[in-house]
Amino acid sequence: MTRALHAAIVSVCLAEIAGSAAAQEPPTLATVLDRTGAYVAEFHRQLSGLAGEETYVQDWKTIWTSHGRHGATEHGHRVTKGDLLLVKPPGADAWVGYRDVYEVDGTRIHDRDDSLEAAFHDGSLSTDARIKTIIDESAKYNIGDIQRNVNWPVFPLLFLERPNHFRFRFKLATDRRPGAATAEAAPSGAFRVSTEVWVIEYQEKVSGTMIKTDNHKDLPSHGRFWIEPASGRVLMSELVVKNRALMATLDVSYQSEPLLGMLVPVEMHELYEGRRNNSRIEAVATYGRFRPLQK
Repeated sequence: MTRALHAAIVSVCLAEIAGSAAAQEPPTLATVLDRTGAYVAEFHRQLSGLAGEETYVQDWKTIWTSHGRHGATEHGHRVTKGDLLLVKPPGADAWVGYRDVYEVDGTRIHDRDDSLEAAFHDGSLSTDARIKTIIDESAKYNIGDIQRNVNWPVFPLLFLERPNHFRFRFKLATDRRPGAATAEAAPSGAFRVSTEVWVIEYQEKVSGTMIKTDNHKDLPSHGRFWIEPASGRVLMSELVVKNRALMATLDVSYQSEPLLGMLVPVEMHELYEGRRNNSRIEAVATYGRFRPLQK
């Protein structure tokens, strides 16, 4: 009886050890991407009921070299303040970011109105033309000679929506560090994450890309996401696009907002470089005071 009892105990111990090892086995990349797809869908749903304050600082210059000397010619500096909203007009497949600017370089241009989001539920906004109007209006106060309308902080998360996974090739990244320009320009520490986070690279690989040039040519995206593998939460995103004329980088940090119980964008860093004329546009946006929309 003693031997039989001892054997039974050993079997139970071995089973417990095996079960513990299985529980500790890391998830696959496909599993983490599926979790992230679910997280992004819920993130968009929750953020669509909120408005957040944005302070957006832009600088435009030309980089030059002459007789061994290097320098920059300043062309413009702008500071805007506004509210950021996320909307999905009737008939639209994707969420659309809207930047409602109410102050430019310290001058008030209109009164703030939290009920603005209600206008986007009007049936007239279901057309592509109206959606384009929303996006263009959000870019109205951009400065510089490089046109851009993807400069809103939740845009890269569209890549992680489950219906868009087929567009991209994903793999674990070997380089976990944020871009040097972002790290140096963010003394707030917004772009630091723990070592437990996965860094996942992506490369857009199908035609009909999610970003296009101003003459409607494909402009494939690539970059990285910093993701919690257990929850699918996205802590940082990096978006890079480039062709012969342009290189652009957009980095975003998302951090916890205790009063809302969710992550929200806290900083966005942008860099646009014109490869033919050495134009350079740098922008930093900071976010805060997220609050429920008044309808």
